Amino acid sequence: MRELLLIIVPLAGAALAVLWPSERTRPWLMPAVGVVHTALALWLLFSPPQVDPGAWFGFDPIARAVLPAVSILFLACAAYGVSYLRIRTERPNRVFVASLLAILGLLSAGHQARHLGMLWITTEAVTLTAVPLLHFNGTSRAFEATWKYLLVGGTGIALSLLGSFCLGYASVRGGGSGDLTFVALMAQGHLLSRPWVLIAWVFLLVGYGTKMGLAPMHTWKPDAYGEAPSIVGAMLAGGVTTVAFTAVLRVRSVINAAGAGAAADLTLLAIGLFSMLVAVLFLLGTRDFKRMLAYSSVEHMGILVIGAALGPAGMWAAFFHVWSNSLTKGALFLSAGNIRRAAGARTVDEVRGMSSVTPQSAAIFVAGMFAVTACPPFGPFFSELLVVRAAVATGHVGAAAMFLGCLLFAFFGLTRLVFAVVDGKPRPGEGAEGKRIREKAGVIIPPLVLMGISLWLGLATPHALQAAWTDAVHQLFPAP
Repeated sequence: MRELLLIIVPLAGAALAVLWPSERTRPWLMPAVGVVHTALALWLLFSPPQVDPGAWFGFDPIARAVLPAVSILFLACAAYGVSYLRIRTERPNRVFVASLLAILGLLSAGHQARHLGMLWITTEAVTLTAVPLLHFNGTSRAFEATWKYLLVGGTGIALSLLGSFCLGYASVRGGGSGDLTFVALMAQGHLLSRPWVLIAWVFLLVGYGTKMGLAPMHTWKPDAYGEAPSIVGAMLAGGVTTVAFTAVLRVRSVINAAGAGAAADLTLLAIGLFSMLVAVLFLLGTRDFKRMLAYSSVEHMGILVIGAALGPAGMWAAFFHVWSNSLTKGALFLSAGNIRRAAGARTVDEVRGMSSVTPQSAAIFVAGMFAVTACPPFGPFFSELLVVRAAVATGHVGAAAMFLGCLLFAFFGLTRLVFAVVDGKPRPGEGAEGKRIREKAGVIIPPLVLMGISLWLGLATPHALQAAWTDAVHQLFPAP
């Protein structure tokens, strides 16, 4: 029952936000729910419950390995959101607060979904619930980004549903009972119709890969991340993409049980490297520092699926990278939001000298850039190092070399943009706007805390987390 509270509490908070009468006090529901959710998630991390094998929802090892990171990210974003919405008094916040809380509840359900149909329903509900958040600014560009998100995301919805049907048919055709829980599908893996399993894998990988933002299904990301409020971008990059990744992992475990694991790993490795390459090319060319974060997210989604393709060691590294990337990317989005509001623009042609206009945000932005490009001693350095070691250990030396090359050029692209924004002399008008915004504790402490946790993960990864990642790997690669 404890694990269901992770779903119930945020959804109840969303309903309360709809009914709450005061625009001024309503945003405080977000950190209030965030504190409860994070406390529950950490409690379950250290004291995991027993999971009924036939349950449709449960805090199993995969949920335990990932969901607490999403909860911590939401809490930081929620604390930031109170100050953010106080600045944005010209926009009603009822839908914003309710949608963000609903997304937390649906993400919790998605991570705990142990049934193929429930997984699809929850992940697609997250996609639809994010629509009002993307359109919060009410500009024509935000409207365009929202429609692109809906169109591309809708394609992913359709393909993942078709893939779910194909996997269900593979079970029925193989003599299964029609039980679509992942435990049952894995148990009858050797009976599943192999052609239908492979067809299902293609559709499901493309469908959920669209939600992750893997190339070439990433086209919604630059517009959505560029036009949405930074708090929304942080949750999309660290939460929504994460639940899509765990969906891919759960499906891959069934494919592996059906004897097609090698084919699944090959496709994951190929699409991961392609995503990194595409991201690097755009990072070297873009001049928009918010779209830069979108392309960086494409790169790191590629890193996740590469890790997942490299056996148990790579999978362990991927879980590590979920944490290090989600928290670091959250800090980057929130500090970028501060810079964007202070500068009134978002391209290097219009923004410079922010180290003197928003010195604290600029410092966090630079630190986040070094962290996300795998500079020690931050978490991403160690998680990506483990991915490289897993690639070499499994004989994928060429993939490891390409991986390192992409990381190097991503570093060049990110540093080019970040230092162009923070260095130099501010343009006329930026200083005055920066004074109006002011770097108050409410918009500085949340990204600073996220950066601190990323540093802590690199220097002293908690044993409880390591044990959770190990248990999740054992769930995905059960002993024969």
